[in-house]
Amino acid sequence: MSTNQSLSFSCKYFTELTLEELYYCMQLRQEVFVVEQDCPYIDADGKDPQSWHLMGWHKGQLVAYTRIVPKGISYPDYVSIGRVVTHHSVRRGGYGKQLMKESIRQARQLFPDQPIKISAQCYLIEFYESFGFQAVGKEYEEDGIPHIAMKMN
Repeated sequence: MSTNQSLSFSCKYFTELTLEELYYCMQLRQEVFVVEQDCPYIDADGKDPQSWHLMGWHKGQLVAYTRIVPKGISYPDYVSIGRVVTHHSVRRGGYGKQLMKESIRQARQLFPDQPIKISAQCYLIEFYESFGFQAVGKEYEEDGIPHIAMKMN
């Protein structure tokens, strides 16, 4: 896929998702986080029904996704962007950047003036810093992968 193409985004609250959309979201998350990263964990963690789901489509295929979680669910005082994922077929093409820009835009639109916190895989610190996130605290292990908390005010 060339880097000059844009994704088509849709952002829906859980109850607005079609069964097909929900299936594709779960499929992409499991394909990358469980299979590709060889990380068995409970993906259905109870937060999906209270969250917004940002889907990035290309030629009818879901290739990018994030979950926007309201304040008080993942973190007491922060909105959260999580389950940040792109399909292996679109990596290194700028689509992750498109996804994060749109995720931040949607989070700001849904929850104006609220700070955002993420749990970032450590190898992606510079990627998230490029959007204005700052690492806070110490590195920790989550599901066997080094992570760090990052905040954006």
